[in-house]
Amino acid sequence: MELRQLEYFVTVVEEANFTRAAERLHVAQPGVSAQIRRLERELGEELLDRSGRAVRLTEVGAAVLPYARAALEAVSGARDAAAEFTGLVRGHVIIGMVSSAATHDVDLPGLLAEFHRRHPAVEITLSEAGSGPLLGALRAGRIDVAFAGLAADPPPGVDVQVVTDEPLVAIVGRDDPLAGTETMTLRSLAARPLMCLPPGTGIRACVDDAFGAAGHRPRFVFEAGDPRFLAALAARGLGVAVLPKSIMGGREDALHAIRLRPAVRGRLVFAWRSEGPVGPAARTFVRHARTSLAARFSPR
Repeated sequence: MELRQLEYFVTVVEEANFTRAAERLHVAQPGVSAQIRRLERELGEELLDRSGRAVRLTEVGAAVLPYARAALEAVSGARDAAAEFTGLVRGHVIIGMVSSAATHDVDLPGLLAEFHRRHPAVEITLSEAGSGPLLGALRAGRIDVAFAGLAADPPPGVDVQVVTDEPLVAIVGRDDPLAGTETMTLRSLAARPLMCLPPGTGIRACVDDAFGAAGHRPRFVFEAGDPRFLAALAARGLGVAVLPKSIMGGREDALHAIRLRPAVRGRLVFAWRSEGPVGPAARTFVRHARTSLAARFSPR
């Protein structure tokens, strides 16, 4: 049994087609078919059902597939581990981030660019989601690290480093009756039509927790994943936006920020798995990010 045969088998299963699998592997289609036939003869069973328009797994093929994938992942991990000792880290890092990360005082593009410069052989994938789904994906191993909002302690199996910790404020347009107000209670705020990030985000969790602890039920009239869009709505007089204070940067001519009493704070954290297997590329990125971020964080 050869690793090439296992690779061809897994690729055909993923593409459900011999021709597409051959194109993805950059080999001739007859060669793919021949190698999988050899694998089937060696195992004494057919792994693929070729009778339909799409190639399907047989019962035996379904049983073999996890072992084929595990063998390929083990070989890839061995190569990555060896490369780590030579200083040439290879592999793939999957990064998740909340949409509001861009509004915090952290240069994520710069951090990624510097990592790529130091480790050009590492492939970087970046995707966006809410904080709850991101932390769930991190625990499940679907992503390697995450920049997420956090209202409480991190979930089990996850370590975090605080990136920013800043107050949340009520933001209104300059023409709003509240534009001359410096502070307001959560009770008074709950009486106004509010705008905030949607449920599942760290900022929203902080806001919901604060209102819940104070015994108030706010009314959210607008929910959006981009804090800058919510700030623009507030500037047009469509409601009060509850957002991190940093969103005010450069917008003081159109917006007014009101301090909340009691204070509500929001945190953006860098999170990684503390349990389970972590590849060399992900370990290297965690070290890089923690070092880069440590010098930048200072509570405001």
